[in-house]
Amino acid sequence: MLPSNSKLSRFLISAGRWVAHFFFPRVCFACNTDLPSQETALLCSSCQAQLLTPGPLICQRCGVVLPSGGAHCFACRGSKEQKYKCKVIRSSFVFNTSSRALVHALKYKGADYVANYMGHLMAQRYSYLPELAGAEVVIPVPLYPSRTRKRGYNQSELLARAFAKEIPLSCNTTCLVRTRDTQSQTKLDRKGRLENMTGAFACVRPEDVHNKIVLLIDDVATTGATLEGCAIALRQAGAKRVMAYTFAREN
Repeated sequence: MLPSNSKLSRFLISAGRWVAHFFFPRVCFACNTDLPSQETALLCSSCQAQLLTPGPLICQRCGVVLPSGGAHCFACRGSKEQKYKCKVIRSSFVFNTSSRALVHALKYKGADYVANYMGHLMAQRYSYLPELAGAEVVIPVPLYPSRTRKRGYNQSELLARAFAKEIPLSCNTTCLVRTRDTQSQTKLDRKGRLENMTGAFACVRPEDVHNKIVLLIDDVATTGATLEGCAIALRQAGAKRVMAYTFAREN
């Protein structure tokens, strides 16, 4: 008796995966442990378990972990909170060995397909973050055109598309642009990062965000300077409220 079409299809898919795994074995992005041929995740079970959520105590505005508790970190405390245009920043995971492996693969190693996995994880965590509820449009943090060409893609855009598709929310990738090629933020302090991002973004289609609640998407939040620079441009264009959601949070 010949197998049914559905059984044959499943058999061929399984066989194809086995052959691909035999010649090109998949390994965990974080620890390089071999992954089972049927495994769809990009991390082994041990490294997946190390994808830790921020908290339990975090700053109510920027989301940074507060080991000693309190409602806000020093940078967001008191009247300082009111000056920020990006009102809420939340992240799926803390920036550690497991999350960093995924971010670096997407950002520096050309592994664009990792964005679908990361976006899926972000979508799963989103339901546990009611403070981000009400978002009407998802917008990725833009790269300067020359950097996009060099990398081949904007990692934040890929994350935003994958995340928005699962929620679902509309994803606008054209209204917010980076107007100048800013220097790397890695060696700058908090003040320097904020100054570096001042005036670095512009909303070229104000009608797309007018009176809307915007959810910015990026890979990692550190001081929130990049997100704040984007939020300033969006609020100037008429956005009602700007929030941000990143894959990881670096303390």
